[in-house]
Amino acid sequence: MSTAFVTGGSGFIGGALIERLRREGWDVRALARSDAAAEKARVRGAEPAPGDIEDRGSVRAAAEGADVAFHAAAKLGDWGDPDEFERLNVRGTENVIAACREAGVRRLVHVGTEAALMAGQPLVNVNEDAPLRPDSPVLYSSSKAKAEQRVRDANGAGLETVVIRPRFVWGKGDTTLLPALVELVRSGRFRWVGGGRHLTATTHVDNTVEGLWLGATKAPPGGVYFVTDGGPVVFREFVSQLLETQGVSPPDKSASPALAGGAAVVTEHVWRLVRRPGQPPLTRFAVWVSSQECTIDVSRAERDLGYRPVRTRDEGLAELAA
Repeated sequence: MSTAFVTGGSGFIGGALIERLRREGWDVRALARSDAAAEKARVRGAEPAPGDIEDRGSVRAAAEGADVAFHAAAKLGDWGDPDEFERLNVRGTENVIAACREAGVRRLVHVGTEAALMAGQPLVNVNEDAPLRPDSPVLYSSSKAKAEQRVRDANGAGLETVVIRPRFVWGKGDTTLLPALVELVRSGRFRWVGGGRHLTATTHVDNTVEGLWLGATKAPPGGVYFVTDGGPVVFREFVSQLLETQGVSPPDKSASPALAGGAAVVTEHVWRLVRRPGQPPLTRFAVWVSSQECTIDVSRAERDLGYRPVRTRDEGLAELAA
């Protein structure tokens, strides 16, 4: 029987991953930095291991005896303290890599993101050859780009590394994206940017986990793979369907991309200048996601891993509505 070590096991992707690994018959140990995180991991079927990705020693102890490690922990969001993004996403990933080497873990599967390629431009039918953007003005994008590069550079010398990149992860158990969208609509602050008619890729959490499973069991060392739900969808149509599963209908109000983008730059500058607490009402990353095409070529995962979605969008939406 194989043993897996998981960071971020109390989160959306990490929790679903634990359940899949347990169904496959694996033992799972999950890093937990609080009693609440430990309980979430335990409920999913993992053995909690006290520790934090900022503490390399605790990560090493938790990884001891594991065959495969999955790194799903990350600082999410499009705003925050630059040092926190650097500490958690970059140095935290460095700690996980070092701990896996020291603990003798054979393979590390890293949860990447298409955001690591974003610096303000649309992503049109991109594949894994598109360059990472550690120079992105958005902290999440730049820090995840740096983290992924660390993982890719670490492949070899006793540790195999694989990167799996889902896009727009959604589904049952989401505690971030869909609740935030619902709150925006209910507060009257929701706007479509440029009408929201652009195409976007999506990845149901079950399809994300399928990609991670294949990354652990079939991917060649050093591999980088996108996974999605299949063909793209119109952003406005899909977001409307998501909201409708929660009994919420989005308004028809819209803002121009130029106006929204300019307002985001000004708002971010003011927030930084006066050190205002909390999140600005509008950010550049939110404008990019809401107004720019993001379509992805997953042919490499299909060819190399035999990847196919295990959950359709209709099935995922029906589950959310239920």
